[in-house]
Amino acid sequence: MQRALCRATQRSRSLSSSRRHASTLLVAEHDGTKLSEGTLAAITACAQMKPITLLVGGSAEMAATAAKADGVDAVQFVDNDALNHGVAEEWAPLVEGIAKTGFTHVVAGASSFSKGLFPRVSALLDVAQVSDIIDVKSEDTFVRPIYAGNALATVKSEDAIKVVTVRPTSFDKAAAEGGSAAVSAAAVDFSPTGTTTWISEEVAKSDRPELASAKTVISGGRGLKTGDNFAMLDSLALKLNAAVGASRAAVDSGMCPNDMQVGQTGKVVAPDLYVAVGISGAIQH
Repeated sequence: MQRALCRATQRSRSLSSSRRHASTLLVAEHDGTKLSEGTLAAITACAQMKPITLLVGGSAEMAATAAKADGVDAVQFVDNDALNHGVAEEWAPLVEGIAKTGFTHVVAGASSFSKGLFPRVSALLDVAQVSDIIDVKSEDTFVRPIYAGNALATVKSEDAIKVVTVRPTSFDKAAAEGGSAAVSAAAVDFSPTGTTTWISEEVAKSDRPELASAKTVISGGRGLKTGDNFAMLDSLALKLNAAVGASRAAVDSGMCPNDMQVGQTGKVVAPDLYVAVGISGAIQH
């Protein structure tokens, strides 16, 4: 019995000594001038997993701006044009390489960018991804919605490196000013893979709030019949300073573009007021 206790004690000490203090690599998403709201929310979510190192790609100038975010301890940047457009094939080996330099967590706000990147990073690191978390219980335990939000799962990850995406609407946004993090070039060699070529993009500009962060959202569905009828929602949105969204059925039928889609396979919204017009009443709406 004493030998068994002795072995158990030694094993416990070995496990505790092998544990690393938490350190987070937060992959920043930005438009070249400011951090995305998803990244600012992820900074708040990572408060229990400090220190936080923000990884900024594509712009050395943007690194100085990112360093001002409140709650960030350090900023590493990789100044390379191949990272400017968030191409996952270029980002994945970079994030993997930096993650292996001593980080326990790799985190990003849940977005189209991270949905393309993080499954690749998880595969390269050979770990399970914890997606779309809405609460942090501890360094290794998180809460995430399942079954289209009908239930909440508390997930404990035992992976050495935890790959996590954060639902931006579930956390307060960190202040974009007030911090003074140290800035340095990432100590990794980065060479573009060249497997994917960026061709062009079309950006729809609007004075209305961004859909994922809007306090008021008006969504249209299949019941509007045609894309022309969405103009009625635009008129109402102007008066309410609201963002306009759409159901998957409306997007699939070609009434409006994909970036307007709200729901499980679209954008997650958490407005104070949600108006659904011509939508069947599915649980996500």
